[in-house]
Amino acid sequence: MGDDGGGRGSGSARELQKLRRQAMRYYQENQVPRRLEELLNATFYLQPADVYGHLANCMSELAIPPTICKVVGKNVLDGLGFPTLQVEIFCTVRNFPKNICSAAISTHFQVHENALSELLEVEEMERSEEVSTALRWINEELSEQLQGQRPCNQAEVDQLLRTFFEEKVQEEKEKKELEKKISAMPVPSATSPSPPPAARKKGQKAGKKEVQVEKPVIPAEPAEPVLCGSLAIGAVSLAIAKASAVLAHKPLYLSIAALKHTEEPPTKLTVPLLMVTLLSCGKSSPGKLNLMKEVICIPQPGLSTKQGVAMLLEIQKYINRNEMLPSPKTETKKGHDGGKRGQPSLSSRISHLGCLTMGFDTLEQPLQLIQGICTNLGLELGTNLHLAINCAAQELMDCSKGKYEVMMGIYKNMAEMVDLYVDLINKFPSIIALIDPFRKEDSEQWESIYNALGSRCHIIAGAESKSIAKLLEDETISNPKSSGLIIRHTNQTTMSDLVTVTNLADSKKLISILGSTEGESCDDSLVDLATGLGVRFVKLGGLSRGERVTKYNRLFAIEEELVQNGTLGLNEEHTFSDLHEEAQQGAAMPEADVQAGDPNEFQELIFPTEVPEPST
Repeated sequence: MGDDGGGRGSGSARELQKLRRQAMRYYQENQVPRRLEELLNATFYLQPADVYGHLANCMSELAIPPTICKVVGKNVLDGLGFPTLQVEIFCTVRNFPKNICSAAISTHFQVHENALSELLEVEEMERSEEVSTALRWINEELSEQLQGQRPCNQAEVDQLLRTFFEEKVQEEKEKKELEKKISAMPVPSATSPSPPPAARKKGQKAGKKEVQVEKPVIPAEPAEPVLCGSLAIGAVSLAIAKASAVLAHKPLYLSIAALKHTEEPPTKLTVPLLMVTLLSCGKSSPGKLNLMKEVICIPQPGLSTKQGVAMLLEIQKYINRNEMLPSPKTETKKGHDGGKRGQPSLSSRISHLGCLTMGFDTLEQPLQLIQGICTNLGLELGTNLHLAINCAAQELMDCSKGKYEVMMGIYKNMAEMVDLYVDLINKFPSIIALIDPFRKEDSEQWESIYNALGSRCHIIAGAESKSIAKLLEDETISNPKSSGLIIRHTNQTTMSDLVTVTNLADSKKLISILGSTEGESCDDSLVDLATGLGVRFVKLGGLSRGERVTKYNRLFAIEEELVQNGTLGLNEEHTFSDLHEEAQQGAAMPEADVQAGDPNEFQELIFPTEVPEPST
């Protein structure tokens, strides 16, 4: 018994000796003793209470880097109460699982304010299915595939997500092909009803001949397919980027900037210019005017974000007071308090875009309203403030007439629309951007409006631009012909995709605008993405609704951080001097029928000559 015990004891000793040699070899290879000696020397002059904290912080460098241990998807509500997706990232940090961060993403669905109840019910079902499918992807498959991945390897994670998505697309194709085969199987048994399809074909040919004779309008292109569940890809990619930033103890915009500039991260970052929606007076608003879905204000370049927002808040206060509204003498649209005459058409409803919904009867009225308020406040349109118009022309096309209904009962054909825009810019040269002036199918008209006004204002493709996935697939951006495009982070768009598409736009000398969706979540990461990607503008909607205001507050914080760190840069492209030179050749701006106030008083209030240092 003693020999056996001694044998076992000697065997255990040999194993222990072997483990010690392995540990010593590891320490020597990683120079751990030398680093421990350096750490102890560094703590020689520290107080005993500080030694442990210092050693703990330094020894954490020797720990295994954090890895993903779990990804959790949750069903949450966006700013309008619709379901959307939230993703939480759990990482193993020093051998313990830890909840690192969460991120929410907005769906791609548009908001239909006056839609039929049947359409709303169908869309509600589609939203629910989109989110539930994304949750199943995340909680069942992606969480397992992402285990062990390091959040700092954004490109690798995005490639994994891309491969996963491609497999899902292939599965969907195979499923549809199988359904087609199954549906085609009973066809041979029903050979007798073959004549009716031939008759239908003849009818279709006759219909085509009539269309060719009238040529009312180019048919709308089918909507780009969106794979149900694709929301999971964009949401997980964003959450991984946030987790990487949290673990590295730096803001998200710096992580995105490092992802965009892999070779040499920029020493200075610029804050994107604001595009703030002030009024909504499009097709769903009261009044006759349809064309202007959004009247957007752009504060003067060179102002701080807070100064620009403060100026727009003053203008918004004037509008809220209802002191300078036009008094339409015509009835409003049917279904919008029709029958009331001679009353201001201000609606107390705040649009889902975060701005006031107002009704006007002419193109000039909303612009003259803003111009008059600016004059009263001592501001000058075209200097202190610029305008942009989201025309949303795709919502105005009457296919039966082949014309755009710019105002209720007033239709314009393609050539007349070009003349309308040229005349509008001549009257109001402070308009520096037109968003979606035509449908994307009307490529000739995009070319015409770009040739006519491209040197005087930016022609932007918003809802009418291709999806990011399609842009990356085609590797082309100039379709339709435009000065730039609005980029939105939705569906399967990863952080790497955003970097690629902005690089593509930069290479084509096109303007990149990072824009919010119509139904926004309360996640404020959009502003970090815009700053890190270095886009020219950020379009966040109006100055109301919590899901939009939180993004403006985040932009304030980023600007303050950059000022404090001395890393706030200025971009020479963030000016409109090139447009101003061409605009001077246009017609003079119409005078507003208002009395100007004291400009110096308001200028000192909104634009102080010295910006105070932020308090520490």
